[in-house]
Amino acid sequence: MSAGLSNQNPVHHTGWEDHQHELKLFAPKEFSFKENLKYLQRSPNECLFHVRNDRIYRALPLSHGEDIVVIEVREAPHEQAVIVRFLGDFLPVEPCLRAEAAAYVRDWFDMNTDLVPFYEMASADPLLRDAVQTFYGLRNMGIPDLFEALCWGILGQQINLTYAYTLKRRFVEAFGRRIPCEGESYWIFPRPEDIAALSVHDLSGLRMTVKKCEYVLNVAKLMADGALTKEKLLEAGSLKQAENMLIAIRGIGPWTANYVLMRCLRMPDAFPIDDVGLHNAIKHVMGMEKKPTKEEIRKLSARWVNWESYATFYLWRILY
Repeated sequence: MSAGLSNQNPVHHTGWEDHQHELKLFAPKEFSFKENLKYLQRSPNECLFHVRNDRIYRALPLSHGEDIVVIEVREAPHEQAVIVRFLGDFLPVEPCLRAEAAAYVRDWFDMNTDLVPFYEMASADPLLRDAVQTFYGLRNMGIPDLFEALCWGILGQQINLTYAYTLKRRFVEAFGRRIPCEGESYWIFPRPEDIAALSVHDLSGLRMTVKKCEYVLNVAKLMADGALTKEKLLEAGSLKQAENMLIAIRGIGPWTANYVLMRCLRMPDAFPIDDVGLHNAIKHVMGMEKKPTKEEIRKLSARWVNWESYATFYLWRILY
């Protein structure tokens, strides 16, 4: 735990307080820092943050550059807060920049979503009731950056999670930015404009398929040109229209599109129904001999309306 907040006269905002060197983000009752940490530690090969002593250390990729922060929880009898403390010389001087850091962390932890309706629905659902009790307070840990979310979706196609993390590390360490701070190295995910000018040959050292290289390069070019943005997807009008915008892009099918809409765009009804992990989790919970068919999944998920993304996320959690 940090010793105390650094500014005796904090500036209050909706959902958080600005103490200059530290930001205090008020967590909803249905929030467990511990459960979210467990999720974040699912791979020892994660390269974009470190977890030590129940604290998360990472570089936040923001519009003004990057902030190096440590994130931890502080609990009081009637309050739970997530504390974001700036490290080294990375304190943003302008209040608007600290507000951007606060917004990023709240989005990453999905702290703005009211889970009460989800828990009410899930507590009566045979597939979800045990999961929501076991992992109560788990949030759909997001990927706020659209390019990172799309790349992660593409890299993870048709391979296991362990190798997907290996590919991500290679990609980040080859083309991302390394930032030293207080004896540690922090990595920032490559920007679309950093990748758009590259060729398949430039990506050959990652040892992924030529097609995946082509897909990543194509997405990078679309984003660097402004043809594909988070804002355009959010303004699409509906989940289906946003999904159609994404699957029109070479290399992005319904699974990748819904994964991105779920983890980055926070669309609650995004549903990667073709996900193998989802199928395995349902098979496990229901004690089935075979994986469920898509039609069986549709029947089992009938009551999940507008909570498909959270239902999927909690079922994934059963698998590790």
